[in-house]
Order: sequence, then structure tokens, then C-alpha cells
Amino acid sequence: MNAPFILLEKVLRATVGVHSHIPSTHISTAIGLGTDRRGTGTIISSDGFVLTAHYLLLGAKNVIITLPSGEQRDARIVGRDYSTGLGLLKLDGARFPHVEVVSSMSCSTGQDAFTVSSLGSEKRCADCGVITYLGPFDAVWEFTLDRSVCVTASSLNIGLSGGPICNTKAQLIAVSYLNFADLGRAILGIPGENFLSARDELMSHGRRISAAPRAWLGVLSYTLREHVVIASVMPGGPGEKAGLQQGDLVLSIDGHDVNHRRQLYDELGNHSPGDQINLKVLRNNNVYQLAIPTIGAEDYFA
Repeated sequence: MNAPFILLEKVLRATVGVHSHIPSTHISTAIGLGTDRRGTGTIISSDGFVLTAHYLLLGAKNVIITLPSGEQRDARIVGRDYSTGLGLLKLDGARFPHVEVVSSMSCSTGQDAFTVSSLGSEKRCADCGVITYLGPFDAVWEFTLDRSVCVTASSLNIGLSGGPICNTKAQLIAVSYLNFADLGRAILGIPGENFLSARDELMSHGRRISAAPRAWLGVLSYTLREHVVIASVMPGGPGEKAGLQQGDLVLSIDGHDVNHRRQLYDELGNHSPGDQINLKVLRNNNVYQLAIPTIGAEDYFA
């Protein structure tokens, strides 16, 4: 990687461990996120704001930050952006080493990048790679990005989420969100511009208020031969309450044919929480019409 060690050291000083404790009664524990979550964060301002992945913070009652020195401090949850998957924390104090967040729009595939992860205590892991993909992303759960940043990682990378993905100027271009260890060892990042556009709102209101919330069904799905299949439903979510079942094949939403997962998500994005959507599904060779009153993901995980 064509970056001086001093730049890597700058990012290391601003990379922290994130440890959150979640009550076992919180709904996020029922979908596999657990009660004890550990990840990585990046100090992005001298007054102690820390950027990380929002699912580390879902339902958290307290969050402990471990500084590179090994010192542990309590952190306050400032904001969560469900639409982009970012979370924001605040440390008390001043003059923290920090990293600048920049837009990924100036990046290109093949460009050098490096990642840093917290291994707990004062231990850190750094890895270098290249940007392999810049474009849309959608996940098995109801999550989409209009633009994502994917970088390669070595087999030694443990993929702790929430850490910085940086360019060779030691600027944060994306936040590590997922590690596709089985798919060419690629790391998916949430681009820096997603934070920059929501920064003031997250700091002032704890959430993004300028973007309309999306209707949410509470499903996991995948595309199979130009059809969308329901992999599972969230317990107590709108889909489950309306009778949607694992294995249902989605034929249409509000009369529009559905051939792939992103199409389903985009159609949901045209609705607001509280709207009713109509799904036509195929189940055991029978066609069913389901009217589903939607909610917002924020309400489900509140």
C-alpha cells in the first residue's frame, strides 16, 4: 500500500473498541445479534464523536469505548441512522486524535485502501487492500444502499464491524459494515458521504429527519431464478402478523410484478410506515393475497 506508516499510525490512534450491553428482552437479541456485542469505531472529531455501525447499538443500555491506550470510558449514544446503518457515539472530553470523514465519490475501483479493526483492549489489526466495487447494495434483510464501497481483505482479517476504511491520505471513506469472508474476502463499507449528509441531524435529533422513513415488513428474503423467496419473518413484525411465512414466493407487490429482491425493497421505499401494502404470494401451489399494514424499522427496534 502506497501510504506512509505515519498515516496508518494516525488512524490507529483514532480507532477504538466498541462494547455494548443489550438486555436479553430486547427484540434484536431474538434475531441473532446477541446481548454482548463488540466491534470497532472511529473518533471523527477532537471533541469525541465516534462513528460506528448502528446494529452494535440496537437496544443498548450502555456502551463502553476502549481507547488505543487500553483505557475504557462510557460513551453516550447520540444517533442511529437506520437507512444507512450508521451509529454515532459521544465521549466526554476534548483533544482526541481523530480522522476526517470524506466522500467516497472521488474513489475508483482498483484504488488502494486500508482498514483498521479493534481486537479488544489496546490491540488493533490493520489490513491493506483495493477497492473492488462501488455501487448499489441490498441485503437479505430489508437494507439497501444506493452506493457501497467494497474492499479486499486478507484471510487474517477478522472483520470486526464499524471500523474505518481509509484512503492513502488517512481519510475515512467508508465504515466497515459486513465481511463477506466466503466471497473473495471482501469487506462492505457504508460510504462517508452517507454520514456527512446526515451529520447535523444525527447530532441534533438522534436520527435522520430530512429523509422520509421507509415502510418495513420485517422479512428476510433472497432472489431465486427471478423470484423473491421469503427466507424468514421477524418475530412480531408486520409480515408475521399478517400471515407471511417462510418459503412464500412473492409474485407481486401492489399489483407490480416482483422478479428480484431490490425491486421488492424499492417498492417498499415508495411507501411510508403505516401504509398498507398488498402482496401476492405463492405457497404450496396456492396463491394468496396478503394485506400488510407496515411500520418503520425504528419503531420495531425502539
